[in-house]
Amino acid sequence: MSQINNAMEELPPELLVKILSRLNDSESLARCRVASKTLNLLFREVRAVNLTCTLSRFLKSRSIVVVTPFKTIIRSLIENSCNIRSVSIGVDKALRGLSFDDLNEEDSKDLYLTDVEFAKEWLPRVCEDLEMLSISDFWIQSCWRKSDILALVSSNCSKLVKLEVKNAWLSVVGLREMPNLRHLTLEFIRLDDENLEKVGECFPFLQVLNLIGVGGLKEPRIHFLHLKSCHWTVSNAPLSLAIVAPNLLELKLKCNKPKSLILETPKLVKFHFSVEDAEGVSFGEFRDLNSLELISPDMYRLISNIRFGNKIRKLAVDSVKSIEQSERLELGLGTLLQGFPDITSLSLSPRTWSDIETHFQSQGLGHMKGTASLKQITARVQMSDHTNVHQTVSFIGSILNKYRGLTDMRLMIHQDKDPRVRSNLISACMMSNKRVRWKWGMWAEGGEDMWV
Repeated sequence: MSQINNAMEELPPELLVKILSRLNDSESLARCRVASKTLNLLFREVRAVNLTCTLSRFLKSRSIVVVTPFKTIIRSLIENSCNIRSVSIGVDKALRGLSFDDLNEEDSKDLYLTDVEFAKEWLPRVCEDLEMLSISDFWIQSCWRKSDILALVSSNCSKLVKLEVKNAWLSVVGLREMPNLRHLTLEFIRLDDENLEKVGECFPFLQVLNLIGVGGLKEPRIHFLHLKSCHWTVSNAPLSLAIVAPNLLELKLKCNKPKSLILETPKLVKFHFSVEDAEGVSFGEFRDLNSLELISPDMYRLISNIRFGNKIRKLAVDSVKSIEQSERLELGLGTLLQGFPDITSLSLSPRTWSDIETHFQSQGLGHMKGTASLKQITARVQMSDHTNVHQTVSFIGSILNKYRGLTDMRLMIHQDKDPRVRSNLISACMMSNKRVRWKWGMWAEGGEDMWV
């Protein structure tokens, strides 16, 4: 240990400050300060406080072991620092599995981090120069307590550029305009701003907006003139959605069955769109959309009835579980390429691959128009048995014969499949289509893709 301390002492002070700023465990911070006089002195120069209450710390605090309260540690770290620009405090995701039965009345607020009275004890000390603030609350302590933390932050942190709040019930009463805020993330939040009017009014210069599982909305309308990137996961409740963002470049939108969905985002370049029912979907013109990912059981209607623009080059499709078998039979490769005739790269989920292969078995590819633009197909394949290999090879061969510009095939076979089936498919494809560059891999439900 002494050798490590001596080595640390020899490092440049600037590097030591960066190391201390990256530590997110209070015990590690304490050990560093005790072990080295230099580290203890430099700690006051740390610009970032990152502190997470781990599950092990939580369990210790509920045992006979004496543990310093988490809120006390936060106050102490901030009080002993003088140059803080960033504060990130929260509870570990592992604590999500706890229930109200795991708490008692004595500790019902010890991890309630969006508590305004607690924030008033430390925020005034850092608010003048604070540029980033992240609070990840303990849901079973915060979900039934409405917090005015947004009003407190907006009244005190004029230089704040990035704000993240997770797992809390937030009021917008008293919320003031924050002209310097560029990045806002609200995740698993109950928000008392049913149409997002107050959010739009008080954060007019946002460039990045992430709304993940935000409840309490009725007819939300995102309207930001300067927004560049947006990730919005919508709950089941809102039936009318709108995004008006003339400078938006990237959008990730997940919704269920909106009766009305309006997008006015003409400069959109990258779009990830997940929807269960596409009947109420309406889009303005996408002049520059280059990359599109679609996830929907209503895929045929989504592709057939909506124009996404004519500049799309990268397309990813996941038709997930379709409502009716007849609908699945309609989704062939021709439907995709007719809707997106100029794509160069096509990525297909296991179900989508199965859909278009089933369509091929019944109708073939004869009626399809060829396209010179398609260069690459990436797909996750799941076959049933050895007899299925011949059908899949025939399907792949027909695609390659029809689309002569297609030179790059990247196929992933389900990890649980018999290795002999996998080997037979690989051998047959590579022997019969030597002009193609092949890349093979394996995939598994909920696992990572593995290329070989």
